[in-house]
Amino acid sequence: MFISLLRQHSRQLKRYSNELKLKNLINFEKNLYKFKLERIQYNFARNMSSAHSTSHTNRLSSAKSPYLLQHQQNPVDWYEWSDEAINKARNENKPIFLSVGYSTCHWCHVMEAESFMDEEIAKIMNDNFINIKVDREERPDIDKMYMTFLLLINGSGGWPMSVFLTPDLTPITAGTYFPPKSRWGMPGFSTVLTTIAERWRKDQDELKSTGASIIEAIRKSVADRKSLADEEDHDSSTSQHIYATVESKFNQAVNIYIRNYDKVYGGSSGAPKFPEIAKLNFMLHAFVQSQDKEILDVALKQLDKMANGGIHDHVFGGFARYSVDQRWHIPHFEKMLYDQAQIMSAYVNAFKITRNMKYLKIADRIYRYVCTDMRNGKGGFYSGEDADSLPSPNAPAKIEGAFYAWTFDEIQETLTEDFEKFKGFTDFDVQKIYIYHYDIKPKGNVEPSSDPHGHLTGKNIPFVNGSVEETADKFDTTPQVIEKILEFANESLDRVRRQRCRPHLDTKIICAWNGLMLSALSKLATVRDAEGKSDYLKTAKDLYEFIKENLYDKETKKLLRSCYGDVNDTEVTSQSYKPIFGFLDDYAFLIRGLLDFYVATLDVNVLHFAVELQNRQNELFWDPANGGYFYTEENAQNVIVRLKEDHDGAEPCGNSVSAHNLAMLRLYFESAEYKSILEKLFLFFANAKPFGYVLPEMLSALLIKDSSLSMLVVIGEESDETNALFDVGRDYYVPGMIVLHLNPKNPEKAVRKSILQYKGVDGKPTAYICEKQMCNLPNTDPQKFKDEFQKYLLK
Repeated sequence: MFISLLRQHSRQLKRYSNELKLKNLINFEKNLYKFKLERIQYNFARNMSSAHSTSHTNRLSSAKSPYLLQHQQNPVDWYEWSDEAINKARNENKPIFLSVGYSTCHWCHVMEAESFMDEEIAKIMNDNFINIKVDREERPDIDKMYMTFLLLINGSGGWPMSVFLTPDLTPITAGTYFPPKSRWGMPGFSTVLTTIAERWRKDQDELKSTGASIIEAIRKSVADRKSLADEEDHDSSTSQHIYATVESKFNQAVNIYIRNYDKVYGGSSGAPKFPEIAKLNFMLHAFVQSQDKEILDVALKQLDKMANGGIHDHVFGGFARYSVDQRWHIPHFEKMLYDQAQIMSAYVNAFKITRNMKYLKIADRIYRYVCTDMRNGKGGFYSGEDADSLPSPNAPAKIEGAFYAWTFDEIQETLTEDFEKFKGFTDFDVQKIYIYHYDIKPKGNVEPSSDPHGHLTGKNIPFVNGSVEETADKFDTTPQVIEKILEFANESLDRVRRQRCRPHLDTKIICAWNGLMLSALSKLATVRDAEGKSDYLKTAKDLYEFIKENLYDKETKKLLRSCYGDVNDTEVTSQSYKPIFGFLDDYAFLIRGLLDFYVATLDVNVLHFAVELQNRQNELFWDPANGGYFYTEENAQNVIVRLKEDHDGAEPCGNSVSAHNLAMLRLYFESAEYKSILEKLFLFFANAKPFGYVLPEMLSALLIKDSSLSMLVVIGEESDETNALFDVGRDYYVPGMIVLHLNPKNPEKAVRKSILQYKGVDGKPTAYICEKQMCNLPNTDPQKFKDEFQKYLLK
């Protein structure tokens, strides 16, 4: 995650890690995500049984996090990350075992069942360590800090993350999943525990000094990172030089994406395959910037293949986190809110560019899924759904994908039983159409290489090899008929599937991810002719109110990282007596959501709230000495290094999203301060290589220039006629366009004071589209304005 920032110290860090003399004990699995472990042979049923019958209840029973609550019956004497736990370690001079995971993590469940429910292992842990359990989604600061260390000494990371610390919180060594006993060349967890405990008793000074050396190297690499302005002459800090640099990095990034993308299946080549939405959105922006159709084709190829793949839940909607194969076919089945929000936004952007309804339909299916299965009754959205579930109510163990997989016979029987639904299609063999379209096979359509544990043997994951048009040709009908048959068939399968044991739902409500969802909902609500437009907008408004009520602390004027729902969706619980305040991502992602929500609602109070949060973010996280935002607040307790994220991954990093927010806010409020911060932000990260490949979201933001400012201005009182003009401009994807309303009755409420010079025509609502400080002629007719706007887009 922070490798580019630490590369200059890699040799030194490797030497330090070798000094640990534990190399034979940390031959960890190099990439759990590739599923190359041999089939796990453990008595999961016995562990599950003991988990239900145990008399243990540890102090995690009072936690709010669903992940921590999953461990409340472990015989391990767990602590939450707290002063109590850390002080106990210091007072007793015991090392800390830190276990970091999240509630929808497959391998976290495995290690919990195998090791943390084991009485003998628990005794070793309790006798020799202070054991701390952390939900990485609740405390991403802790996760990021020690994941940096793990990546450095091990070359790969993952969850669960298992870290051994000194009482001063410096790391000793780290790994991911450990089996309970040694196997597959991996040390057993009991062996690791006893060896480190023995080393601590004999050589704790050495362990302390080595861990401290590694942390000091990380700290030094953060402090020593040079801004581009420090490395070149003083002219490098001028706006002209900055945007010339951006232009060259833009071309470099586009060339890398085109060169590396999978020409058959879209996305990055190889497997596992992640959506990488930050890169995808950059390419969509790059197309708008350049009008180069090859760039658009690269982005749409990925969106089309993702939509066809098993990573897309064809039965009800939503996307899994990634696919284990190159074709997007077999997913890792957990569904995360941050993916749903970003992918929804990408499909909305694609629709606004192409006007192809299939993209809007996919976005609507994601909306339906999150509102049905991931939404709290008060309006907030939950974190994610697990990959694992029970195959049947009486099954002894959960397995991955059980909820989503189908046998050939199950599909045939379901579609036969629901014959009434297909009365209007009696001329068609519905089963054959569905089986053909989704590549359903009698012996299953899952390749063994994608299912090393055999959980999906004989099962099918719906997957589209062709297209609706090809299926229509095959069965001599129209695409519209095929779409309706598939819609009815999936409704039937969904009815049956909802009777199955559902995967665990993490009812934690995270500020940052709800900010991403606010952005996605707001974009969806600006599609002019969408059937669900009013529903989309209401859902966005409810979410906005939820965030202000539950994730914003009015006393400190700080964001909270999370709050907690319940399984009945009736209550929302705040954080514990000592709240976890928001991190950089919480501010950046929510401000981004507020900017998009403003465009959908034109409520200037939303923009002012965004400014309030941006100013608070600058106070809490900005590095005035070197530039860039730290992930944690200054003087945050028990943070041994303040890191700056420099990579857009499954989520864009807070610095990238902040660049976008600053770019837009500086335009709305004509702010020289925000412009200056944005330029310093870019200069600090400009040496990341290749910049556009590791920080595509930031590069996209820097394409928004003062010199080519796009403005949609409408003069008029609040009315349907005024909204109709706004709807024209909001219906297209124009990155960097600011949307301004001048109400003649309340001119003092205008956000950008320079628009006060604009006048209406004949007392009617009047629209202007402006670029590079030049505006078209005023327009009062929505259809004529649409024609004018389309010409503007083609310039």
